[in-house]
Amino acid sequence: MPFAQLKDRALISVSGPDAEHFLQNILTTDLDILAPGEAKPGALLTPQGKILFDFLISRDGENAFRLECRADIADDFVRRLTLYKLRAKVEIAKADQAFVTVAWGHESTLSQSDSTTAADTRFPKGAVTRSYGEPDERSDLAAWQAFRIAGGIAESGSDYQLGDAFPHDVLLDETGGVGFKKGCYVGQEVVSRMQHRGTARRRVLIVSADRLLPAPGTELTVAGRPVGTLGSTVGTTGLAIARIDRVKAALDAGQPIIAADATVSLAIPAWAKFAFPQEAVSAEEA
Repeated sequence: MPFAQLKDRALISVSGPDAEHFLQNILTTDLDILAPGEAKPGALLTPQGKILFDFLISRDGENAFRLECRADIADDFVRRLTLYKLRAKVEIAKADQAFVTVAWGHESTLSQSDSTTAADTRFPKGAVTRSYGEPDERSDLAAWQAFRIAGGIAESGSDYQLGDAFPHDVLLDETGGVGFKKGCYVGQEVVSRMQHRGTARRRVLIVSADRLLPAPGTELTVAGRPVGTLGSTVGTTGLAIARIDRVKAALDAGQPIIAADATVSLAIPAWAKFAFPQEAVSAEEA
């Protein structure tokens, strides 16, 4: 069973009598369906519906939650949560030390009483677990990156920039990161409208090529027109956020999709429910 210690992650604790109510009212994740032993994705949005902070959230005992996020955004995340606190009876604090270890590649049974280990629900059941405790020096970061890319799981920093993406763009609507049956939260109106109207066009796709892919951030183009942006890569495979209507138009027309000097293929993650549009945009609309 491979492991990777993620040294670029931080842990934020939110605890107290009002912790669940407080978080439920501002985050995209539906905490009513967050079971012990689960780590669900989520986001804190701008009022315009863009992702301001992304994270994985899990329960950490009674009236307490653990938010795992990028280390470089943790202090700003704490400050933003504190702004929303007002009179809520909650304590918000960043852990002095964060030990995040991820394990994957086999099914494991988690103890419902073990608050230091959680199943990463972005992946098939039992495929990935995250541990929050002592450091584990057995670490294969390259293998973890390859596994995440093959699973079609995008993360901020490496695949998209915070403040530049809607939850649908990065598939939070399909990985359990958005609660469409819960009440209001920051940015909820925009996200709900996008869901009900089916207007999401930017989506995460898996990229493959017959040569090494260029650097993250490289534009994907068709006949010189941009259709998306390359994210994380490992060798000849990677992730991209692309306009699926423009990709469909290129596929229908038999036009190559280019990343720098590499011709690439784009595929929808196998688990995803969205599909390429039945009617693609014309070249003029693209």
